[in-house]
Amino acid sequence: MTLARFLPLALIALPTALVAAPATNWVNRVVISPVGGHVMGNPSATTKLVEYVSYTCSHCAQFVGQASGPLKTGYVQGGKVSVEVRNAVRDKYDLTAALLARCGGPARFMGNHEALFANQDAWMAQIETYDRDATKPADQIAALRDIGQKTGLYTLMSKRGYKPTQLDACIASPMAMKQVMAMTDDAWNKVKITGTPGFTVNGTRVEGSTWAILQAALPPASR
Repeated sequence: MTLARFLPLALIALPTALVAAPATNWVNRVVISPVGGHVMGNPSATTKLVEYVSYTCSHCAQFVGQASGPLKTGYVQGGKVSVEVRNAVRDKYDLTAALLARCGGPARFMGNHEALFANQDAWMAQIETYDRDATKPADQIAALRDIGQKTGLYTLMSKRGYKPTQLDACIASPMAMKQVMAMTDDAWNKVKITGTPGFTVNGTRVEGSTWAILQAALPPASR
């Protein structure tokens, strides 16, 4: 048998061997940090951004609307920056949304997080009506569930595939409550953010709350 009979197969196989493996898209990697925040991106990223957010904060909704896309495609996707979302709860409505955002584990968090902000105007408008209702449960968990059911938050989450029993369980989770409240205490009393959204880059607090200010604070090598 001659070498010529094997040559065409070798020529066919060679280009396949030379094709590089696809680069990792770090946007798809989301894990829970030791303090309970949700970290998107490369764990070895040289730039670590932490965002402190409140779901009832209109400035946070504006920031997420402007910054989520550029952060993912320009910074996180290539592995140079990781983004951790932490809570800085301001009120009972914010707390309800924060607990619901965590439903479904890390893989569902970023989608829930962005959906809550994208639909903030709708459910915040229902809060004004809810505030005028004098009949509210005294028990904390029952009160948070009542908020979720009567302000449109459960309706929003049901459109994302959740059942009421799942949402009730997320509201009642002791671990989730503990983590959200611990992050909140850390944000306001240790990091001492002055408002939401608040940011740190590699542990240094950023003075300002807009995407333009934050982008200027990210190292040039991250771009």
